[in-house]
Amino acid sequence: MKAVPAWLSYSVYRVLLFAVPLAILLALQITWWIAALVAALIGVCLSYLFLRRPRERVALGLYQARHPAQETPHPDAESEDASIDRAAGDALQRERQGE
Repeated sequence: MKAVPAWLSYSVYRVLLFAVPLAILLALQITWWIAALVAALIGVCLSYLFLRRPRERVALGLYQARHPAQETPHPDAESEDASIDRAAGDALQRERQGE
């Protein structure tokens, strides 16, 4: 059986941390929009306190999706970078000598 994706479990926890306080507040016959605001505040606070690990797993998954692991760099990349740095250093030195 496949493991549940981190984003799915985190989303379910977040919905539950909003829905349970909302249901309790509505059962206490508090006005719906006040109950929704208070439930949202409660949900944010509880998720900040108790969902650190799932939130970090989701963030890591998003980061890895946006920045896939690069393959080995091109063999000439290091020498090209060194040449560019050397040329920039030479240009800066000539500019300083000209002042």
